[in-house]
Amino acid sequence: MGFCSRTANIWQIIGYCLLILKIVIPLIIIILGIVDLGKAVVSSDQKVIKDAGGNLLKRIILGVCIFFIPNIIDVIFNLVSDFSEDIRNDYENCFDCLVYPGTSCDTSGVGSDDDFFPTN
Repeated sequence: MGFCSRTANIWQIIGYCLLILKIVIPLIIIILGIVDLGKAVVSSDQKVIKDAGGNLLKRIILGVCIFFIPNIIDVIFNLVSDFSEDIRNDYENCFDCLVYPGTSCDTSGVGSDDDFFPTN
């Protein structure tokens, strides 16, 4: 039983947090963009409009980066693809818990501390 199997609940919680961020961050970007650009248009100052547009572009770039997190995680976990079958399966469970927390995450190994705390 590997590390990911024993800590699958933690990876699943992090996966749910990432899922929530994927929903909330675009909403925040849209709301802040509307407010900033609305204020800039009302002020009729070209410098303020330009600054608001630049801020909106930075927020959009950061929001798009959130959607690349699963790809980055996949690349990191593919680095261990040359290891043994047991290690690869364990890390694939970590990946599934992070990217697909509600469907593919195997939490059956959680709570099995026999391998983690050996007894003499």
